[in-house]
Amino acid sequence: MAYVTSMFMSAMDNHIVNVALPTLSREFAAPLSSVQWTVIAYVLSLAVWIPASGWIGDRIGTKRCFLVALSLFTVASALCGQARNLPELIAFRALQGAGGGMLVPVATSMVWRAYPPAQRARLARLMIMPILVAPAAAPVLGGLLIQDLSWRWAFYVNIPFGVVAVAASARYLAEHRETPHGRFDLLGFLLSGGGLSLLLYAISEGSLVGWGAPRVLLTGALALGALALFTRLELRRAESPLLRLRLLHNRLFRATNLVTGLSTASFLGILYLTPIFLQEARHQSALSSGLTTFVEAIGVVCATQTVGRLYGRIGPRRMSAAGMLALMLLILALVAVGPGTNIWEVRGIMFLAGAANSTAFLPMQTAMFTTIAAADTGHASAIFSAQRQTMLALGVAILSTVVASVGGESYPAFHAAYVAAAAIALLGALAAFTLVNDHEARATMVRGPRVPTAAE
Repeated sequence: MAYVTSMFMSAMDNHIVNVALPTLSREFAAPLSSVQWTVIAYVLSLAVWIPASGWIGDRIGTKRCFLVALSLFTVASALCGQARNLPELIAFRALQGAGGGMLVPVATSMVWRAYPPAQRARLARLMIMPILVAPAAAPVLGGLLIQDLSWRWAFYVNIPFGVVAVAASARYLAEHRETPHGRFDLLGFLLSGGGLSLLLYAISEGSLVGWGAPRVLLTGALALGALALFTRLELRRAESPLLRLRLLHNRLFRATNLVTGLSTASFLGILYLTPIFLQEARHQSALSSGLTTFVEAIGVVCATQTVGRLYGRIGPRRMSAAGMLALMLLILALVAVGPGTNIWEVRGIMFLAGAANSTAFLPMQTAMFTTIAAADTGHASAIFSAQRQTMLALGVAILSTVVASVGGESYPAFHAAYVAAAAIALLGALAAFTLVNDHEARATMVRGPRVPTAAE
């Protein structure tokens, strides 16, 4: 419950704010370029705290760290709703990102420590829901809240969930502490947080102002330099590194991270692109376009509870490769969408795309931590979260760049972006088929003991 709640709140929040940007621009009489910093501040704050979350959770305890992060996220949500001007809102969003940056990795590590590999296939069918459903539900919920109430409810909606989750987690979660040796790696924290923040900023700005813009080139170069120094520093630290990058030597962990990254870039990329396509090219309302893309969430639910049960028989390699190939074909089907295309055809494609992506993502998530020791789970979760956030930003940036370079709001521009997304999905299929080894994930492919219910 702690994991699902935290993931859903975190994923929902950022996508709802995207819906609110035009309203915020009018409310604060500020250009969209300035209002966009409500999103940028949150993402940059995430980037600062994600790499350190594993070390912090191990040091102070995962339960305590989770409660602090969830409380901070909830309080910051209330402060965002109370913001009186744009600078206040940006500052509170940065505070919210600090909570979100620790929230998801720590919750992930708690889940994988709590359940042995034999139970993870069944568990993953629940865990995948907030990751893939929230981005689709956010535009619909955000549109309704902003239209019928106020932009402030885009933030207030987190409060009741946060309060209930804090109370339940404080009562029922078990504490886990690894007590890493050595002091906190301040230099590593500055290099990792600064490098990842600069990288995400360069990726986001590159798609808006051009990849050759001086500030994009400068921040990109600084990011690569900082991350290179961080990697060298962490690999040389034998005891208590801020982030155990040596975990990427683990073949299964490295391969599953690559596939999930490509899945994130392609699928969440089209979830970002399709509402814009429907609004700009087909002139649908924001709510109507959101309801069209929301159908993918139904596909996710259906596939996880049906195809997801075949994981033990098929294995992660073939199952994920097939899902990514199906996703590629479905994205290419969007290239055929024109002015006369029935909207129910688009909804059918989105439903099947959600099913295909969950077929690809579920086995990778199930297998990812199979060969990771319990003591390393916090660091592995931080690596996974950092990779996923980076690939999400990169996928959106690539598709936005293609649209802008081909012709802005025209059908050919969006069609070209869908071809790019399909190419990313194809790379994911190839990576899954050639790099993932079913034998290494064998422990997750057996039928384990039944996962206890909440009542038990």
